[in-house]
Amino acid sequence: MTAATSFSLRRQLLAWLLLPQLVLWLVGGVLAYRVALTYAEKTIDQSLTRSVRSLARQVKPFGSGLLVDFPKAAQDIIEEDPKDRVSYMVSSPPGSFLLGNGQLPSPPEGTDIPQNEPVLYNVVMDGKPMRLASIDLSFGEGMTQQRMRVQVAKSLVVQQRIARELVQDMLFPLLLLGAVLSFLVYAGVRRGLVPLQRLEAQLAHRTAASLSPIEMTQAPQEVHSLANAVNQLLTTLRRSLSQEKRFLNDAAHQLRTPLAGLISQTELALQETDPQALQQRLQKVHTGAQRSAHLVHQLLSLARTEADVILLPVDAAALAREVAREWTPRAVAASVDLGYEGEDSLIVPADKLLLREVLSNLIDNALRYAGHGTQVTLRARSQEGQCVLEVEDDGPGLTDAELERVFERFWRASALPGGCGLGLAIVAEIAQRHGGVASAHHARPHGLIIRLELPLPT
Repeated sequence: MTAATSFSLRRQLLAWLLLPQLVLWLVGGVLAYRVALTYAEKTIDQSLTRSVRSLARQVKPFGSGLLVDFPKAAQDIIEEDPKDRVSYMVSSPPGSFLLGNGQLPSPPEGTDIPQNEPVLYNVVMDGKPMRLASIDLSFGEGMTQQRMRVQVAKSLVVQQRIARELVQDMLFPLLLLGAVLSFLVYAGVRRGLVPLQRLEAQLAHRTAASLSPIEMTQAPQEVHSLANAVNQLLTTLRRSLSQEKRFLNDAAHQLRTPLAGLISQTELALQETDPQALQQRLQKVHTGAQRSAHLVHQLLSLARTEADVILLPVDAAALAREVAREWTPRAVAASVDLGYEGEDSLIVPADKLLLREVLSNLIDNALRYAGHGTQVTLRARSQEGQCVLEVEDDGPGLTDAELERVFERFWRASALPGGCGLGLAIVAEIAQRHGGVASAHHARPHGLIIRLELPLPT
């Protein structure tokens, strides 16, 4: 068994339902982390802006110099978050260290640095990413005017911590919801496949002797459709097995007698010493062999009629004339006047081989039982939306009781040798396979009419 066939429907459904959910959950986690970082960065920027402005307010002009009162403010800033690293620096002129707890880099080159407005940028110090706020101030007057830069830096550890906390607060409920949803999906798939399991269980108990239809009272529409398709298959299989069994029974029953007769005649022929008597025995063997061959041919024809029929447009009138011509030599040898009456062309949906079998059986029966010097007429005409094919003879005909049994299998109205009682049964079976009907009627003043009516295309 290949991997493709061993991959169950349940696994495929769970994979298609749960894997996209997992992918969406992961993508949502990444996007949530990015959003959390953005909001954490805004929070840090607001904190740095407040801190650098607070420190800048502690610088007060004093004559031509500065009065810096940093100790308390710097201590508050540094102790704001004991777990976070905070650095600050005051430089005047900008870049020349004046006061602070570390050397901080200046803003990147090309950065527009407005007066009295903080500038925010990222730097790397000691291999660690940091966020830095810088504000430039002017003090003094005239020729003594100077500039001072106040800077405060925080590591991005707090940003990452805030982002993680936000993601955890967001994703944990989503993870819990995803687990509940996964359980519901699994339970739904399992429950949805129960009808298929019942269908499998019913099929597992079907045998050749028990091909009854499957009953699915409570199941989804798709499973009902599958069950209906399986029931159609079971019906076809049941009919095929029944036909096969009937064919074997018919063949065994009907071939037993002629074969026993052949064996008996050959045994007697082997014991004969008189050439004339031996000739008679051989003639009986030949007659029995011919009857057996005819019986086998009829049985095979009957089995062929029970197979599926593919209907194609057939010119029934042209086929009738062709079959009549084929049987003309046999009719002449039997001193029977065989003729055709009807339309020049008559298109009907049919199986041409089976339709030829019908016409041949009808003509064969008429030539065999009508008698010498009779007339047999083959007709093809349309009547009330039906294609009517019939063979009429002016022979002795049948009684009313015999007319009712004429289409029964292996029933014979005549004791004449050569027949096996299957010809008209084959005609009736073929008519039914074509959606038509076969019927027998008295001819006037005497004789028999066998009629086949097939539906014409609308």
